[in-house]
Amino acid sequence: MKNKRQNASQRAMSTTGYAYAFLLILQTMLIGVSAENRIQQGDSPIEVLIWMINQCIPVLKQASSLQEKQKKSLLRTHRRSEDQ
Repeated sequence: MKNKRQNASQRAMSTTGYAYAFLLILQTMLIGVSAENRIQQGDSPIEVLIWMINQCIPVLKQASSLQEKQKKSLLRTHRRSEDQ
Protein backbone atom coordinates (compact mmCIF):
# COMPACT_ATOMS: atom_id res chain seq x y z
CA MET A 1 0.00 0.00 0.00
CA LYS A 2 2.74 2.46 0.94
CA ASN A 3 4.55 1.75 -2.35
CA LYS A 4 1.43 2.74 -4.28
CA ARG A 5 1.17 6.01 -2.34
CA GLN A 6 4.87 6.70 -2.77
CA ASN A 7 4.78 5.94 -6.51
CA ALA A 8 1.73 8.17 -7.00
CA SER A 9 3.39 11.07 -5.19
CA GLN A 10 6.61 10.58 -7.17
CA ARG A 11 4.63 10.57 -10.44
CA ALA A 12 2.82 13.75 -9.42
CA MET A 13 6.10 15.48 -8.55
CA SER A 14 7.62 14.29 -11.81
CA THR A 15 4.69 15.57 -13.86
CA THR A 16 4.71 18.88 -12.02
CA GLY A 17 8.46 19.18 -12.54
CA TYR A 18 8.11 18.59 -16.27
CA ALA A 19 5.35 21.18 -16.48
CA TYR A 20 7.45 23.77 -14.65
CA ALA A 21 10.48 22.95 -16.80
CA PHE A 22 8.43 23.36 -19.96
CA LEU A 23 7.08 26.71 -18.79
CA LEU A 24 10.55 27.96 -17.85
CA ILE A 25 11.89 26.92 -21.27
CA LEU A 26 8.97 28.65 -22.95
CA GLN A 27 9.59 31.79 -20.92
CA THR A 28 13.27 31.76 -21.93
CA MET A 29 12.35 31.32 -25.59
CA LEU A 30 9.96 34.27 -25.39
CA ILE A 31 12.75 36.39 -23.90
CA GLY A 32 14.88 35.46 -26.92
CA VAL A 33 12.12 36.40 -29.36
CA SER A 34 11.61 39.72 -27.59
CA ALA A 35 15.35 40.36 -27.72
CA GLU A 36 15.40 39.73 -31.45
CA ASN A 37 12.51 42.16 -31.90
CA ARG A 38 14.35 44.80 -29.85
CA ILE A 39 17.44 44.45 -32.04
CA GLN A 40 15.31 44.77 -35.19
CA GLN A 41 13.75 47.92 -33.75
CA GLY A 42 17.19 49.50 -33.45
CA ASP A 43 18.35 48.81 -29.90
CA SER A 44 22.06 48.10 -29.61
CA PRO A 45 23.06 44.47 -29.07
CA ILE A 46 24.78 45.37 -25.78
CA GLU A 47 21.59 47.00 -24.43
CA VAL A 48 19.59 43.96 -25.53
CA LEU A 49 22.08 41.59 -23.90
CA ILE A 50 21.86 43.49 -20.62
CA TRP A 51 18.06 43.44 -20.89
CA MET A 52 18.09 39.67 -21.55
CA ILE A 53 20.30 39.04 -18.53
CA ASN A 54 17.93 41.05 -16.36
CA GLN A 55 14.98 39.08 -17.75
CA CYS A 56 16.66 35.70 -17.24
CA ILE A 57 17.62 36.24 -13.60
CA PRO A 58 14.04 35.68 -12.34
CA VAL A 59 13.77 32.59 -14.56
CA LEU A 60 16.92 31.16 -12.99
CA LYS A 61 15.62 31.97 -9.51
CA GLN A 62 12.36 30.18 -10.30
CA ALA A 63 14.22 27.13 -11.58
CA SER A 64 16.43 27.08 -8.49
CA SER A 65 13.43 27.42 -6.20
CA LEU A 66 11.67 24.57 -7.98
CA GLN A 67 14.74 22.37 -7.64
CA GLU A 68 14.97 23.09 -3.90
CA LYS A 69 11.27 22.30 -3.40
CA GLN A 70 11.67 19.00 -5.22
CA LYS A 71 14.72 18.06 -3.13
CA LYS A 72 12.87 18.86 0.11
CA SER A 73 9.83 16.91 -1.03
CA LEU A 74 11.93 13.89 -1.98
CA LEU A 75 13.73 14.03 1.38
CA ARG A 76 10.39 14.12 3.24
CA THR A 77 9.07 11.20 1.17
CA HIS A 78 12.27 9.24 1.75
CA ARG A 79 12.20 9.91 5.52
CA ARG A 80 8.55 8.83 5.76
CA SER A 81 9.29 5.60 3.92
CA GLU A 82 12.22 4.90 6.28
CA ASP A 83 10.06 5.57 9.36
CA GLN A 84 7.42 3.06 8.29
